Amino acid sequence: MFGAAVKGDAELVRFYLDQGVDVDYSHPEFQETTLVATILAGQEEVAHLLLDRGADPGLESLADRLTPAHAARQVGMSSVTTRLASLGQA
Repeated sequence: MFGAAVKGDAELVRFYLDQGVDVDYSHPEFQETTLVATILAGQEEVAHLLLDRGADPGLESLADRLTPAHAARQVGMSSVTTRLASLGQA
């Protein structure tokens, strides 16, 4: 799912999530959560999909110590920044 999310393949991400893949999966090699990696890759639609499906909006990636809110601000993804703020993640 990680690769599909970073590439922006929302349909494949939905498939994986429907099959029970953990929405908060953290890549063991990159030590990055799927949500943070997706945001950093500029995949806005998939970022919203992951949040819709229950991704933890405050879960920090270990490698870069970024939360989803930090990542969204870093890349200028305003719709995700706004959504995360509404979830209490400033």
